[in-house]
Amino acid sequence: MNTPDPRYRPCVGVALLNRAGLAFIGRRRAKGAFDVVPDIHRWQMPQGGIDAGETPLAAALRELHEETNVASVELLSELPQWLTYDLPPEAMDKWKGKYIGQTQRWFALRFTGDDSEIDIHAPGGGKHKPEFDDWRWEKLSRLPELIVPFKRDVYLGVVDAFSSLAAR
Repeated sequence: MNTPDPRYRPCVGVALLNRAGLAFIGRRRAKGAFDVVPDIHRWQMPQGGIDAGETPLAAALRELHEETNVASVELLSELPQWLTYDLPPEAMDKWKGKYIGQTQRWFALRFTGDDSEIDIHAPGGGKHKPEFDDWRWEKLSRLPELIVPFKRDVYLGVVDAFSSLAAR
């Protein structure tokens, strides 16, 4: 793994594709009065930070389970490069100057379980705070229009890289 730019928080993202080639997308819970993202842009794929000593794939599997409860997956593909976005000024307070954004390693995983395995209300077996308040299967190509605008270029890169694995 090449070393990401230290100004960016190292993270992973998961394009979870069902057997029909549709992508899991969750509606991110609002995180308080300061979180004023319009409803149309609160949808995203599972993502999260890489813990010290953790490989990106291990982080992707952990984050997926912590956010969706999903463990029944097989690896389809890994994006070989990091995709990076800068946080907008109004979001910079979250990390108090430690990072200027996130750099993400993305994975395409095939969901091999049944939809009943997905539990966004008590993810990780109920051990984790819910990240999402709703979810659905969606065409991967639609996701860039549903994500917050400052992450759109990352999602365009993910769609480009994994479109051959997804439903058209």
